[in-house]
Amino acid sequence: MKDTMDKLLRLGLGLVAAGKEQIEKTVEELVEKGELSRAESKAVVDEWLKKGEDTKQHIERLIQERLDALIQQANLATKGEIARLEQRIAELEEKLADRSSDESAQ
Repeated sequence: MKDTMDKLLRLGLGLVAAGKEQIEKTVEELVEKGELSRAESKAVVDEWLKKGEDTKQHIERLIQERLDALIQQANLATKGEIARLEQRIAELEEKLADRSSDESAQ
C-alpha cells in the first residue's frame, strides 16, 4: 500500500515538474506575442510555480491524512507505538532478569 501511495505522490510531483516547463513555455509565447512583458513574465511564472508548490503540499497532506486514516482503520501499530512496546519489553526483561538473579543468590 505504501508503494502505491509513493507512486501516486511521485506521479503528482512529476506533473508539477512537467507543469513548470509548460508554464514557462506558455509565458514565453505570451511574451513573444507582446501580450506580456519580460518583467511581468517572471512574476507570472513565479506566481504559477508557487501555486503549483502549494497544491503539491496540499496533495501531500491529503495523502498523509488518508494513510493515517487507513492505518487507524486497519488497526496497525505505528513505529512510535512499536518503539514504546519494545522499550517496555526491554524494561520488563531487565526486571525479570534482576528477580531471577536475586532468587538464585538466595
